[in-house]
Amino acid sequence: MLSTRTLESMLEAIAHRGPDGQGTCSFPCVSTGQQVFLGHRRLAIIDPEGAHQPMCDADAGLALTFNGEIYNFRELREELSSLGYIIKRDSDTEVLLRAYQHWGSDVVRHLRGMFAFAMWDARNERLFLARDRFGEKPLYLYEDGSGLYFASEIKALLRIPGITASVNLQAVWEYLSYRYVPGPKTLFSGIRKLMPGTVAIWERGKLKEERYWSAPDRSLRPFQQPQPDAIENFLSRLDQAVKLQMVSDVPFGAFLSGGLDSSTIVALMSRHNSTVKTFSVGFGEDSYSELGYAAEVAQHFGTEHHELVVTDRDLVDKLPRLVSFRDAPVAEPSDIPIYMLACEAARSVKMVLTGEGSDEILGGYPKHIVERFAQGYQVLPGYVRHRLIEPLAHALPYQFRRIKTAVTNLNIEDWRERYVRWFGALNPSERDRLSVLRMNGTTVGDAPPFDADPQNSPLRRMLYFDQSSWLPDNLLERGDRMTMAASIEARVPFLDHELAAFASSLPDHYRVRGMRSKWILREAGKQLLPERILTRPKVGFRVPVNRWFRGEMREYLLDHLQGGSSITRAYFDPQALDRVLAEHLDGRQNHEKLLWALLNLEIWHRQYARA
Repeated sequence: MLSTRTLESMLEAIAHRGPDGQGTCSFPCVSTGQQVFLGHRRLAIIDPEGAHQPMCDADAGLALTFNGEIYNFRELREELSSLGYIIKRDSDTEVLLRAYQHWGSDVVRHLRGMFAFAMWDARNERLFLARDRFGEKPLYLYEDGSGLYFASEIKALLRIPGITASVNLQAVWEYLSYRYVPGPKTLFSGIRKLMPGTVAIWERGKLKEERYWSAPDRSLRPFQQPQPDAIENFLSRLDQAVKLQMVSDVPFGAFLSGGLDSSTIVALMSRHNSTVKTFSVGFGEDSYSELGYAAEVAQHFGTEHHELVVTDRDLVDKLPRLVSFRDAPVAEPSDIPIYMLACEAARSVKMVLTGEGSDEILGGYPKHIVERFAQGYQVLPGYVRHRLIEPLAHALPYQFRRIKTAVTNLNIEDWRERYVRWFGALNPSERDRLSVLRMNGTTVGDAPPFDADPQNSPLRRMLYFDQSSWLPDNLLERGDRMTMAASIEARVPFLDHELAAFASSLPDHYRVRGMRSKWILREAGKQLLPERILTRPKVGFRVPVNRWFRGEMREYLLDHLQGGSSITRAYFDPQALDRVLAEHLDGRQNHEKLLWALLNLEIWHRQYARA
């Protein structure tokens, strides 16, 4: 059974998510004889002086704890007020409580925002849990014979007596394939994610989950005629999303890489605010640094600009701490500069807008271009593809890594396996050779996020996978943890669900046209950005770990994967693992993604699973 003392301990574990205050409340559940506890840590963005949580209304029999922002709360406030509801504050929390009071379980369909919330409905003795459509905000669940427990981060659940940090080996097996743990699993046995676009209703001791929304590219779209005003419509919708997400009662800014996505966000922010604060990160190695591009955009729009440089020492020093913040392996090296950027931003703002999600909504990765050639490429005889083209591609130097990746993945005939491989560390045969774990021969299965309409175009099917797996379970999880670790909030206008629905309604060539990705954004960007930014190559927050693993981080890597204190070495064939290490360190192959995944898996075990 949960106690007030345990609840206080859980809130202490996530104090970084809400340094501006905390609150608790409890209620009896007569039908089951159980007690309902709600707790909240507050990061005050809207109505900082009021809107304390949990927000309770004894007359309505409702109590709410809520993480996130409802961007259309003022529109909803007007609608609810016209229906007779009295709303006293300019607060999205109070509007959410009244919205549930009016619409009940259908409330989520009226919300435009990012959110994870729990509503105790005393009159119906019902606990209503909900997570936003794309999974921008996290919600974790644990059930046992004594009840249901939930929290924004796993570390809070681990404060509950009886919940132990035991390893889910099936999730480890899948981590080796994806480089992150696909939902609803986590690396902890018994702890799972509430999936994006899903509500969970606990009533009289029983829990049921219902999916209320799916990413729009899941459904088949009939052929549509070109829309001559599509670019203007897209830009107008994106501008509206940016304007809505700029609503804040505290200082805010933007993460700026100098690339197309973040530069477009900054350009639109500048329309609505004369002084925008921007924050950029780079590295000592010029070929990996985007600071010059970011500075050019900042100067163009007259922003108050801040720069930060990251070194390999930052990686070594901060990586274990960030694994603790994420409660999971740090899937991407870029988590670390994002965290450091968030810490820098936290000195002057409490909220930032980012360009995250554009690639997954608009088709921004090289794979979105290459995937269209898969069917034609596989018409070639197998011996030509596997015995001639693939060996030649593998022999190419590292600078041709995109060609090597494309050839390797185009040879995978099962499209479900191929979608995982584009970002994955290991294919099934590689995983079998490296790992001694055997999970009953489990491979990538025909399950979500592989449930897109089979008649969809390859682009739509791939985008749906990205939107329902890669995005929520990796990129958005990263964005939430790394920014909340610094006690600031990140908002992502490209993931406005109405904007995503519009993009999905267009024919494919509005997103990927010829060899150009994100075509409609590039066309819209001509009205906003300098030509140099529109045509520059995509880099992103790329960290030079390939180089660092062979140099400054070499001993750190070897200690974790070969040292006597290595825990995860028992998961692998030692000869196979040592061969991978040798190939990378000698410069024969680049295994940076795999080695990064294995290093982080080891760090996670050292922190959570020593037993």
